[in-house]
Amino acid sequence: MNENEISKVIVDAAIEVHRTLGGPGLLESVYEEAMVEELTGRRMEVERQVQVSIVYKGKTLGAPLRLDLKVNGLVLIDNKAVAEWNGIFESQMLTYLRLTGLKLGMVINFGEQYVKNGIHRVVNGL
Repeated sequence: MNENEISKVIVDAAIEVHRTLGGPGLLESVYEEAMVEELTGRRMEVERQVQVSIVYKGKTLGAPLRLDLKVNGLVLIDNKAVAEWNGIFESQMLTYLRLTGLKLGMVINFGEQYVKNGIHRVVNGL
């Protein structure tokens, strides 16, 4: 599967998670765990809390970056559960994509009344 095909599965999974859990109001970690269950049930390979080393001027920094989810080794997911969207979330995802060399990331805000309104695709040269 390519990034776009994976993203369609992710969107469907997010809608199902939101519907099943009853919408907004839970912690990000709850949505993350539910997304893992939903995606693995759809035969996706999911890595959770992926650590990424950060190299600065040739030196690896001591504190690695932790990414919520990586799906099929190609798409990053950053789960949010906030009442108000902040554009910085997309900028952060672009930074994560650049650090990992991946091309597609999705920021999913489960804090929206309708999660489909809270799904944002971020691309890095895709």
